[in-house]
Amino acid sequence: MLLVYRAICTCIFLFLLLLTACAQSPPSTTAGPTKTVVSPTSIPSPTATPTTATVVPTASKPTPTSTAPAHYTAHVVLKGVGRPDDLAFDQQGRLLFSDENNGTISRVNADGSVTLLLIDHAGPEGLVVLSDGTIIFAEQETNRIVSLAPGASAPTLLRVLPGTPSNATCKHGVDGIALDPTTNTLIIPDSPIGNVYRMSLDGKSFSLLASGIVRPVGAGLDSHGNVYIADECGNAVWRITPTGKTTRIGGFGMPNDVVPDGYGNLLVIDLEPSIHALIRLNLATGKRETLASQGYIEPQGLVMDTHGNIYVADDYANVIMKYTPA
Repeated sequence: MLLVYRAICTCIFLFLLLLTACAQSPPSTTAGPTKTVVSPTSIPSPTATPTTATVVPTASKPTPTSTAPAHYTAHVVLKGVGRPDDLAFDQQGRLLFSDENNGTISRVNADGSVTLLLIDHAGPEGLVVLSDGTIIFAEQETNRIVSLAPGASAPTLLRVLPGTPSNATCKHGVDGIALDPTTNTLIIPDSPIGNVYRMSLDGKSFSLLASGIVRPVGAGLDSHGNVYIADECGNAVWRITPTGKTTRIGGFGMPNDVVPDGYGNLLVIDLEPSIHALIRLNLATGKRETLASQGYIEPQGLVMDTHGNIYVADDYANVIMKYTPA
């Protein structure tokens, strides 16, 4: 009996030793939670760029040219139809031109034909086109700003300007106007009295930007909000900054229209008989280049499209020219 008892105790002792050994053995690699092991190829480099913003591939970024074209090729867009004066583009990219002498506004179609849009004997001059197709233009004889809605047969008065036009030298009525797309307002040179105004599209808001200009006739804006004014009888171009500072840029004959070209230059039409040219002025260096002059009799209108093509209207030569970067 004693031997049986000792055998049972020995078995129990051996069983307890086995349990203790199992409890102290290393855990299985598949049992319980484990640490995530990061392979060397997936460890971020200490010098890697943080990816907190979306990176646009270089190939899809716009790469604007920083230098203006050196040469242009001339093309005749329209010849022998009225006396084209100021120019603008409609929402389809078609060229519109006013004809102060004949009292009309017309459109040049893709096939070269011309569509008469309006007869206005008050002398249409500068014009802009709004996103809904409305044309806002200046009447030189009455010194008024009016609008022509799509499909309308007659213009609607927006505002009569303070100046009083006359046939005296340098006292004719309003000429060119410009649209400021950043503020959705109009820049209005009041030619007879030498003031420049900012006006709302409905004509109700009207504020003075500058005064003391001999005869402001053309207006243009750059991407920084600077306004440029052609002073036809003051032999100069004026710059008006968004803060209201004015700077006179002299040395011109009779500048009639101005357009910033997007390359840091200002395109200027000078209708002084001894000059009669399209001039490019580098605003940083003051360098001036004559881009075109041949064949001009009295160049007036000036616009540039989104492809860098420049258009010039000459009302006495009865022609609209297009200058394409070569």
